[in-house]
Amino acid sequence: MAEWTISEAGLGDAAEVAALYAHHVLHGSASWEVIPPSAEEIAERMAKVLGAGWPWLIARAADGSMAGYAYASQFNPRAGYIATCEDSIYLRHDLLGRGLGKRLLDELIVRCEALGFRQMIAGLSGSEPASRALHASAGFEEVGRMPAVGRKFGHWLDLIYMQRALGPGDRESPTREPA
Repeated sequence: MAEWTISEAGLGDAAEVAALYAHHVLHGSASWEVIPPSAEEIAERMAKVLGAGWPWLIARAADGSMAGYAYASQFNPRAGYIATCEDSIYLRHDLLGRGLGKRLLDELIVRCEALGFRQMIAGLSGSEPASRALHASAGFEEVGRMPAVGRKFGHWLDLIYMQRALGPGDRESPTREPA
């Protein structure tokens, strides 16, 4: 089993994140972007997540190269969504199916629970069965599907929403209420 080191990301990781993500933008349908964002754009996205105190994790291989990343942010910026987050995970394309995604997702869940989030949402492309399997293995259930709402590479794409409770979920009130 391959070993990876998982740590908090910093803005200095933006260029490597951008390079890893660019492969998915150009060759896959997990991301519905069609033009890879620049390292500067990725740094701005990372600054928003990190500035809000939300987790952005980096996985590195034994040789120090970036193997993947995962982050979570509030699902919707409106105050009523304060206890719901959405995850995002991208792995180096040559490391898929080796357990790294599960390690990143498990760590992300732990950190989001510690922050007081009570629900985690995953918005997945219907053409990416590995993402569905990964999230299902972590306790997510499909809660909705929007057929043919996206388009990439000449094909219609379904958007699948999966969800799982974090910590006590909705069994008790969250520690913070919307303000």
